[in-house]
Amino acid sequence: MINDCFRLVLTILTYSQPNAMKYRGFFIVVLLFGLGFSAKAQSDYFFPPNARFDKSIPTPEEYLGYPIGTLHTRHDAIVGYLRELARRSPRARLDTIGETYEHRQLVVLTVSSSANLNNLENIRRKHLELVDPTKTITDFSDQKSIVMLGYNVHGNEPSSSEAALLTAYYYVAGLHAEVRQALDEAVLLIDPAFNPDGRDRHSTWANAYQGNPLVSDPVDAEHNEAWPGGRTNHYWYDLNRDWLPLAHVESQARIDFYHKWYPNVVTDFHEMGTNSTYFFEPTKPFGSENPVVPRDNYDGLNNLFAGYFHEALDEIGSLYFTKEQYDNSYPGYGSTYPDIHGALGLVFEQASSRGHLQDSRMGKVAFAFTIKNHLTSSLATVRASVAEKATLLAHMENYFDSAQKEGEQAGGGWVFGDPYDDGRNQAFVDLLLRHKIKTIALNEDISLGDKTFKKGKAYYVPNAQGQYRMVRTMFEKVTTFYDSIFYDASAWTAALAYNMPYEQYNGRNELRGAVLKRSDLQGEYASVPRAEYAYLIEWNEYYAPKALNYLLDKGLYVNSAFKPFSIETHEGVREFGYGTLMIPVARQEANSNLVHAYIEEATEIAGVKAYAVSSGYSASGIDLGSGSFETIQKPQVLMLIGPGTSSYEAGEVWHLLDSKVGLPITKVWTDNVGRIDWSQYNTLVLVSGNYSSLGENTINRIKQWVREGGTLITLRSATSWAVASGLVNEKFAEGPKRETPERMDYATARDFRGSNAIGGSMYMADVDITHPLAFGYTSRELPVYRNHSIFMAPSANPFSTVVRYTENPLLSGYVHKTNLEKLGGTASLLVNGIGRGNVILFVDNPNFRGMWYGTNKLFLNAIFLGNLVSRP
Repeated sequence: MINDCFRLVLTILTYSQPNAMKYRGFFIVVLLFGLGFSAKAQSDYFFPPNARFDKSIPTPEEYLGYPIGTLHTRHDAIVGYLRELARRSPRARLDTIGETYEHRQLVVLTVSSSANLNNLENIRRKHLELVDPTKTITDFSDQKSIVMLGYNVHGNEPSSSEAALLTAYYYVAGLHAEVRQALDEAVLLIDPAFNPDGRDRHSTWANAYQGNPLVSDPVDAEHNEAWPGGRTNHYWYDLNRDWLPLAHVESQARIDFYHKWYPNVVTDFHEMGTNSTYFFEPTKPFGSENPVVPRDNYDGLNNLFAGYFHEALDEIGSLYFTKEQYDNSYPGYGSTYPDIHGALGLVFEQASSRGHLQDSRMGKVAFAFTIKNHLTSSLATVRASVAEKATLLAHMENYFDSAQKEGEQAGGGWVFGDPYDDGRNQAFVDLLLRHKIKTIALNEDISLGDKTFKKGKAYYVPNAQGQYRMVRTMFEKVTTFYDSIFYDASAWTAALAYNMPYEQYNGRNELRGAVLKRSDLQGEYASVPRAEYAYLIEWNEYYAPKALNYLLDKGLYVNSAFKPFSIETHEGVREFGYGTLMIPVARQEANSNLVHAYIEEATEIAGVKAYAVSSGYSASGIDLGSGSFETIQKPQVLMLIGPGTSSYEAGEVWHLLDSKVGLPITKVWTDNVGRIDWSQYNTLVLVSGNYSSLGENTINRIKQWVREGGTLITLRSATSWAVASGLVNEKFAEGPKRETPERMDYATARDFRGSNAIGGSMYMADVDITHPLAFGYTSRELPVYRNHSIFMAPSANPFSTVVRYTENPLLSGYVHKTNLEKLGGTASLLVNGIGRGNVILFVDNPNFRGMWYGTNKLFLNAIFLGNLVSRP
């Protein structure tokens, strides 16, 4: 314990901030008295001088056995301490709201006065009247300010979870007037770790490499964790981009809890480069703001709270900056999503120690001081939320009231639905309902534009609702911007990401139907009668690959239709398109009863429908014994991972195959590639990365494996590498030629370069729906996502360009005009044959952020059908 105290004080002293010198006396005290004074020393350092605490409530140090800042605290210990606070104090209650993929608990500690906690449900229900446009509230005196203190969405930005422990202790054990007032006037929802799996990955690394004495050299292993790092969750996703897509269990649990409360203020604590200082909002005006958020959020609330933050940070001598950077435009951020829900979302960024102590250009950055900065901002957030309670409550009430009125003034709404894909329809409706967007299942057909939406597969989202601004987020295309510099994506139209047919409805009459709930999406399983000849499953269903994988796992022979046909089924004559799965009964090793059981299990698991047929003779098109049916080989998939490869893309592939298909994928580190038995795999995935480091022998072995019949799938920069290295015989398209003025002001360099980047926007492409890599698509129009500057020419083989950008492709988002001029007509997906195998070249990422349901099928076709592509 004495050693821990020594290290804590050392880290405090070695951080070169203006007020650090005053703790030298404290250093001597700790050396002299050690264990007996460590708890008081910690309180003196982290908390305001006037703070008084209930001694019956254990400090974090007393519970953990070490001072905060001397180790990275494991998530289970964080949960344990919060549980102890809830056990000891009538001011606190701990709720488990979910769990991560690795089964770590997602918890929220609710802190308020004992009287408020005893009346918590009534407080919550009263608060929810603010988001109901049918209610008008003018007196907020009996309302509480609801403050959600959220921490550690990026696992290797760990200081905020430590600050969460101190914040919880401060309000649970505090006896001074400020705490008592806060607990009377507010309900604090403390979420200590948005990303427990990533946090523990990083904490284990930092603790394992911690030196004694501490090593502040930036090149030390402690400050350079191994690939993929702790930033991301179990599947290597950035959860701070997932508040909109909701691809992951952590985000889904958090959004459910969020909509249970609709907090007035939400914090989002981060860390940035070690050589920086501290950032709090406001962000860069106008250019970094979301287009649907009213100005009073940015001009009013943001600037109002900034005063509290700078006063608190000035008090402890911290350097900081505001208004220069960071983005509040993308709605999937934890600091932006609340803004679109009548709250004030707040992002904080702290220079990171990336370990316990690290050198920076302005001295040493200590873990303890990074924690103190975030703690200071946490307390200032609560202080502001209490002092400005009436303003916050009025803002929220006005926000949803004005949203309703704007929606009514806009009139109409949006009609959507894919007539051929129930799975994708259900997934999109589920997303809307999770975001509390009113959605109606239409009870009659409707034609809009050139589309007809059929009853049973047609849905309507009216504009006239409190969530009107989220409706705009889901459906509107935006191509006009105040600025041309984007920290992240400039387009996020969810309907396009899902490749969802939709049209704007401008009629005067409201469309009728049943208002949906998420429980309505479970549906009823449709059993298929036993067949003695064959079964058919339509490939245009999003989850058909899941059914296919199950059947292949069971050892059944499954064939894919390379031409359309119509045939008599148990439901009469039906038309079947490209890719339709045909499972014959007679040629299986299993008997007909077992085949039928497998078919029923597969379709139930995947939520798709099977059709029984009693004859192979078609009404039109190919018969079931035609050579235009190809037998599908079970994929044995390998993916290279590790330093030099994109963990984001690798995680997207892994998550897609795990969660949407149930197909295992072998992940091999690039430095273990020499151990691979290539005969065990028929599919290799290379995500973005530079694979030249594999060496000539390995690259030649991959080429030989493809010649022998393997399928190589490359994504984005891996495609660029494959072309540049001569692995495939394809060519880059001529890129944009930008004219740079002879002389420019130095201060404009960042903006000039940033405006020429393609930071994330949506484009229309033409897809060859007769190609095996596009089987299952029923329209040649396909939105794709692009966030790179790789321009590929169409293949010299006229049949090998599967997806190609249209001539004027921009759908939504920002793109520089010179990029757009060169993008039209270039390739998005190519296939190149080598020997008996194929190289499938994705210029774009079809699996981006787990949200692009619309292009996932291209990738899954590459997995299941890639080896069946011939070269005409």
